[in-house]
Amino acid sequence: MTTTQGNQGDFRLDDPISVAVRLKDPIKRGAEEHFSITDPKKDVSKSSLASKILHNRKYQFLLILPNQIIFWLVIVSGIAGTVVPGLNFATAITWYVWFCVVFVLIAVVGRAWCAMCPFGGFAEWIQRRTMWKRLQSSLGLQLRYPEKLAVYGLLTSAGTFVLLTYIEEFFNIAGPGTPRDTSIMVIGIVTAALLSFLVFERRTFCRYVCPLSSVIGTLGAVGSAAGFRTKDRETCMSCKTKDCMRGGEEGYGCPWYTWPGSADSNLYCGLCSECYKACPSSNVGLFVQAPLTSVVAPSRRRADISWVVVILMGLVMYQQFNALSWYGTIDNWLNAHTFFPHYPNPIDYVGLIALVALSAAGLLGFGSKLVPLRVHKSPFGKETFLTKASSFRSWFIPGSYALIPVVATDYFARQLPKFFKHSPRLIPSIIYPFGGRANSLYNLHLLSHPGIVMVQMAVVIIGGIGSVYSAYRISKRDFEPIDANKKGLATFYLVFVAVAVTAVMAGLYIPMHAAS
Repeated sequence: MTTTQGNQGDFRLDDPISVAVRLKDPIKRGAEEHFSITDPKKDVSKSSLASKILHNRKYQFLLILPNQIIFWLVIVSGIAGTVVPGLNFATAITWYVWFCVVFVLIAVVGRAWCAMCPFGGFAEWIQRRTMWKRLQSSLGLQLRYPEKLAVYGLLTSAGTFVLLTYIEEFFNIAGPGTPRDTSIMVIGIVTAALLSFLVFERRTFCRYVCPLSSVIGTLGAVGSAAGFRTKDRETCMSCKTKDCMRGGEEGYGCPWYTWPGSADSNLYCGLCSECYKACPSSNVGLFVQAPLTSVVAPSRRRADISWVVVILMGLVMYQQFNALSWYGTIDNWLNAHTFFPHYPNPIDYVGLIALVALSAAGLLGFGSKLVPLRVHKSPFGKETFLTKASSFRSWFIPGSYALIPVVATDYFARQLPKFFKHSPRLIPSIIYPFGGRANSLYNLHLLSHPGIVMVQMAVVIIGGIGSVYSAYRISKRDFEPIDANKKGLATFYLVFVAVAVTAVMAGLYIPMHAAS
């Protein structure tokens, strides 16, 4: 019997009843309570214009096409263009502009980049043998992703992101270094995506392997796009065809293996609209939500997401540490004693990331020593008392979600020096191949170093405020101390962790002096 990984667990694609069985009686009332706090109310697809756009099969193609053109230009210009990074379109748009835009999209929308990604888009066109039409057969082996790997969720993606960042640091690709290296990196990502799409079914690469999926999916929880959700859950549960998952005449089955009827966050909705097109009952809508809803509201929090949050925290703080004067001394010492050629030594790279991640996990887990909590075996009731095995998880999993806003803004803040100091070089890089010169723009800095530091700190503090708010809301709703008198202490401690993490992240920008 065929199974695949769904947004809230596994389901059988050849058994439509199994998809909805979790929501049927006798836990129907619990299911209603579970989803009542996560169901967004604003359906933008009610607009006739939005509905027309989303039903059009060219919708996602037209989103992807501009980025597809840009990234093929990146590949060509990186290989054939000037070796001067600031005058080469490949390095100028990738490292001075693109990363900032991606993190803005993450913070404001969520998985907006996934809807227009040229890497997955190009590979999907090859896999489907069409750019926008609905064909019934696909190219490639169409294998299922191994269950033994699927259980790790976004941890695999986080691992590839850590690895890709190390490669970028080692070859100084984002320095920016040689433009050719930027092209090679982009070619590598496109090739990996294409091979994955030809081996595995649907968007397996995007869900599990893509280096950016863990970043966008996790940090995108702060965004206002709730994604495609069911309008009426009863209609969804009674549906016999499940075209949103299997595919129908008008749309493919969800490329992300996400059932709209079970979604309680925007984690795995790639905003592709296939479920919207495929639903025979017009029971799927595109919903928006208040910022931070997917951080605060989900009742079923995932351990893989929690570990991804602290790993991403470790990585961004490593990038802050490596801009400090003492880091070079440690890295050079390790290189000399391990005979490693140059920065960054893999020992301190992995070591610092692990140290930060484990410290954050330990700081959250220490809450279980202060205030033991009741835990739930089921999201729909059946409370059980705290056990030794679950004491750490009861604090770590919800607590790590509260840190998502400050981690997200720290990633954005880390991109700002390149943007403020070098983004005007994008125009010279465009006109340079045609003999144009724009020396004033090439040397223009949008902000001075002190100004950049102030903006970086302000951005992180805004994220910190979001984390404090999230910590307060999560602790008030999710924390049930065994000793009811310690409810206030539990809230205070989680808020304290959010404040402490914010203070460290924001404070590091002062000695960094706007280092790129």
